[in-house]
Amino acid sequence: MRERTDLEERLGAIARLDRELDDAVTMVELGEMENDQDAEQEGRAMLRALENECANRQVETLLSGEADANDTYVEIHSGAGGTESCDWARMLERMYARWGERQKYTVEIIEETDGDEAGIKSATLCIKGHNAHGWMKTESGVHRLVRISPFDSNARRHTSFASVWVYPVVDDRIDIQINESDCRIDTYRASGAGGQHVNKTDSAIRITHIPTGIIVACQQERSQHKNRATAWNMLRARLYEQELERREAEASKVEASKKDIGWGHQIRSYVLQPYQMVKDLRTGLVSGTPSEVLDGDLNAFMKAALAQRVHGGGPEKVDDVD
Repeated sequence: MRERTDLEERLGAIARLDRELDDAVTMVELGEMENDQDAEQEGRAMLRALENECANRQVETLLSGEADANDTYVEIHSGAGGTESCDWARMLERMYARWGERQKYTVEIIEETDGDEAGIKSATLCIKGHNAHGWMKTESGVHRLVRISPFDSNARRHTSFASVWVYPVVDDRIDIQINESDCRIDTYRASGAGGQHVNKTDSAIRITHIPTGIIVACQQERSQHKNRATAWNMLRARLYEQELERREAEASKVEASKKDIGWGHQIRSYVLQPYQMVKDLRTGLVSGTPSEVLDGDLNAFMKAALAQRVHGGGPEKVDDVD
């Protein structure tokens, strides 16, 4: 039924776009014939809006993976570098939250561990919406920031790293069996805001899957039982993502490519000083407006990475860069 509903929505969208295209063209032609500039401009604005929607619909045809339509988890971890890297991890957390809001998705913070002085050591977001995982899946990897450090009294330039790991939320259609004897469950006190109950009771849950070394944690709820249920769902999702990666590696016969997601393999650089640039090192895509990218304007990078993943693609520019 879900697949049928999705197909009906896609077919309905094509019919609607066709009707709106006819309406827009007719309005432009009438405006030109009757010298009505307002009508002509309105028709052209409709055509531009249709062009943007068609471009997004075209990208969505690339989202045909088994779990692309699912919600997604996003894990962020600060790298070496102390306070500077923790602050960079916080910036990435905000960037993905803002991207989710732009897409009209729901963004929830599942777990967050504050840095010693500023920023965060780690965080897990859950982004909910149709095709959330399909859009986000190419963001896994190491992200590099170059800037004048606000924490350095000598105003020196610093390079910081943070890793991002994206995996799908597993729904009831996917059966993942986990042997509880293979897992170690730890309880601890949640950090951050939440009042006395959160900070004085062991409500946070951490589950370690011993055979794979996968660790998940949740401190979102006041109830230990709710956090435990969420943590189990996260572990099922991580194991499912691992299986999807294994299948993809076997199909493409590039097992070594999985290492590109590991620490030390950058996928994107964000340079704020001495010049302004964001560059994706996989696709060659460049933007000269890092402030907009850090505010969640990520679709161009995601589209390029998706296109390259499916059928390859060359570098391009979002904006001219000096």
